[in-house]
Amino acid sequence: MADVLPAGIAFSLEHERRFAVDGFVAVEGLLDEADVEEVLAALAQVLEHPGRALVDYESWAVDRLSGLSGAARMDAVRKFMHFVTESARLEALARDPRILTVVRQLCGSDDVSLLQDMALLKPPGGGREKPWHQDNAFFAFEPGTPIVGVWIALDAATMANGCMHVVPGSHRRGPVVHFRRRDFQICDGDVDADGDTVVPLQPGGALFFHGLLHHGTPANRTEKRRRAIQLHYVPQGVPGVSDQRRLDIFGDEGKDVTC
Repeated sequence: MADVLPAGIAFSLEHERRFAVDGFVAVEGLLDEADVEEVLAALAQVLEHPGRALVDYESWAVDRLSGLSGAARMDAVRKFMHFVTESARLEALARDPRILTVVRQLCGSDDVSLLQDMALLKPPGGGREKPWHQDNAFFAFEPGTPIVGVWIALDAATMANGCMHVVPGSHRRGPVVHFRRRDFQICDGDVDADGDTVVPLQPGGALFFHGLLHHGTPANRTEKRRRAIQLHYVPQGVPGVSDQRRLDIFGDEGKDVTC
């Protein structure tokens, strides 16, 4: 189980060193109870009127959506994205100094840009797995680009309901070939199972992690919700690459490797 810093601990050079070595740092109490309730309410409002947000529902729930409120719809959502521009409260979260102060340190830049906003909601009894992967495999930047993910628990994230699993130090292996199997993922056999480390968090706790860290979440088979919000940041002005270049680096079917 990963070490988790308590609330109120200043993010120090030692924490930066641990991030460099392990590829992640977990912090409890980044958001307080009121923050968490406000974020959940804002997500529910976006679900009522998605606008430009993209919503991906669990397949078993699609035929049950008619007439559901935004709050009730949360129990049918796998993930949704691009909601920050649809909600002043969620935009404020993405700019929160408690987040950005740490992100700037880890990115090594005072000027950072929000690269992606995503809510990952594992509904009770049917929230699916997210297999092992590297987040940089989904972003069109060179592998050395410092991309920092911030994964914030909105419910208690436990071993039973699908908390984050990481492999400490795996980011230092560089890009790993991904395959289109259960998802776009690292082959299960290419993951250091002995290094599998769980990161349970209380509501408001956060995991800051490197874009090349091997991580994933198991399915939620419990009757408890496991909702979380995820933000990715990159130094401002970093040039992107073509999608073909991304696939050349991280894999596409046809490489001389098998899974």
